[in-house]
Amino acid sequence: MKTIVLANQKGGVGKSAVAVQIAYFFSLVKNKKVLVIDFDHQRNTSKSIKVGNYAKVSNTPSSNLLSQAGLKLDIADSFVLVQADNAELLKMEKKADSHNLYANNLKNFLSTLNNMFDVCIIDTNPNPDIRQLCALVVSDYVLSPIQLNQEAIDGIGDLLNHDTTGIRKIQSAINPKLKFLGILPNLVEPTPFQRDNFKDLATHFSKLLIPLDVGFAAIKKTTAIPEAQALGLPVWKLGKTSGREAWNQVKPVFEKIATMMELN
Repeated sequence: MKTIVLANQKGGVGKSAVAVQIAYFFSLVKNKKVLVIDFDHQRNTSKSIKVGNYAKVSNTPSSNLLSQAGLKLDIADSFVLVQADNAELLKMEKKADSHNLYANNLKNFLSTLNNMFDVCIIDTNPNPDIRQLCALVVSDYVLSPIQLNQEAIDGIGDLLNHDTTGIRKIQSAINPKLKFLGILPNLVEPTPFQRDNFKDLATHFSKLLIPLDVGFAAIKKTTAIPEAQALGLPVWKLGKTSGREAWNQVKPVFEKIATMMELN
């Protein structure tokens, strides 16, 4: 089982939409067995997948994966969601003496699923707390959706070099197998401001972007993806021209990520 975490130091970048749509991609297009874990107390990933009814939903909330030892998945299916719970997830940062235990519990839980799933997708909260740290500690890959604004670009340094949850820190001290797939510009608009920011990003952080046959991976802003999210649908099943156009643009990005994760 390959585990990928979606992580960012800033909210509102469409991270959960990427998590949901790539989960549908792996399940329905690549025919992979998919586990989705939602650690974000906003629960956007959980809500969308539950509405769509493509996945079976575990009765175990995601906070239990961190707080309980010896936990086993309570459901068998080819597409499973472990949904977020609000209150318990928010309490975890205040329990500093349990943080090592949380990481070990999650690692042990995932180790029981190696032969049950092909890919595990973990959505995390935007602030760098224990939930994001635990996900990074146990994962094979990390993908970071961002928006093309100066604040997000300036935040790339924190994403890589934060004292506790920085990717480079985790790679060197805790999880040397963790591979940074790259930053993925999301909600991209054809404005001069965003074009300049993308150019700046490609100039200064080209090694952090995901290369495609032409240019770098990015996902354009469209009404189709949020509409698909609200209905719990894969964007290509939206039944509209906008959905098909969005899928034609997104599919090469997801195909590239699948190739980088050796999941073709």
